[in-house]
Amino acid sequence: MVFAIVVPEQYSHVTDTDDNTDSSLLHPAISLQQFACKGMEGFAKQCLDICIVSETEGPGVTHNPAPAPGFPNISYAPGNQVPYGYPQHAPGSYQGVAGAESYGFQVPAMGVPPGLAVPPIQNQPFVKEGTIWMPVPPPLPNCPPGLEYLTQIDQILIHQQIELLEILTGFETNNKYDIKNTLGQRVYFAAEDTDCCTRNCCGPSRPFTLRIIDNLGHEVITLQRPLRCSSCCFPCCLQELEVQAPPGTPVGYVVQNWHPCLPKFTIQNEKKMDILKIIGPCVVCSCCEDINFEVKSVDETATVGRISKQWTGFVREAFTDADNFGITFPMDLDVKMKAVMIGACFLIDFMFFEHAGDKKQRAGVWQ
Repeated sequence: MVFAIVVPEQYSHVTDTDDNTDSSLLHPAISLQQFACKGMEGFAKQCLDICIVSETEGPGVTHNPAPAPGFPNISYAPGNQVPYGYPQHAPGSYQGVAGAESYGFQVPAMGVPPGLAVPPIQNQPFVKEGTIWMPVPPPLPNCPPGLEYLTQIDQILIHQQIELLEILTGFETNNKYDIKNTLGQRVYFAAEDTDCCTRNCCGPSRPFTLRIIDNLGHEVITLQRPLRCSSCCFPCCLQELEVQAPPGTPVGYVVQNWHPCLPKFTIQNEKKMDILKIIGPCVVCSCCEDINFEVKSVDETATVGRISKQWTGFVREAFTDADNFGITFPMDLDVKMKAVMIGACFLIDFMFFEHAGDKKQRAGVWQ
């Protein structure tokens, strides 16, 4: 690597010292190799100001003249003039070149070229109260606030929390759920908001309001289920769930369809137009295996997703109603429909896997 040093004309007399000049008053030269080995090539490309100590001022006092016209100096750029006597660069803690400060040079910090800012680290998972949360995605146009998370995932895991009071006393408490991605990072937290009398009198058929909160504590999705029947013996008053995102703005519905044997549901948009179908097994109970509810197209010819109730083990299945669910859907599915599918999962949980007062759960719509 070759460096060329251009010395302004007015400084040329320094290089030719006469006999009357004390050579001890001149600062020693700085080796370019010393800067090059330290990664200071960019600094060597700038025009070097040679600091001259006058005989009248004495040693230790430096004179910093402005550069000659035509010689670049970032400290003297238009609109960026620095008053005389102040450092020409922001002071740092760089200690890479020994003695560099004594020569009047402000050495920039290593690792980042002058004039370039270090971009902040974004979209990193963070820990809040011992729980790892999914990174906050940037806002997107035509996307309800808080649903941006759903644009980045095609699978969701829903884990119901175990309520110790409910296990010991049999007293029905509000359900709470962790909604996570496949990396185990929490995406949302869901909590039931139902009064004590409704929970213990109506059991799994109770009407409820489920509030889904993001990692910033904002309620982004609200699920509302009215009091309705779910048996095939009452086809005129079957289950229905409304999904709001943000709260107060409906984005879709989950409607139960009458069938003598199979649990069937329709996913609708905000205009109540059919978008997808959900079809479950005739008997919604099994041992040592998952129970799958297939998400199909409107004509039921193509499978586009799945809602699975996962097997959690004998002890947990027998003594608690804390269930685990997995939801898969296409990555490019509308985020509103993804939110409605989450609502369908909660409706299925309450209809078939929430224990009644006799600690038994339904085996199908015909029961």
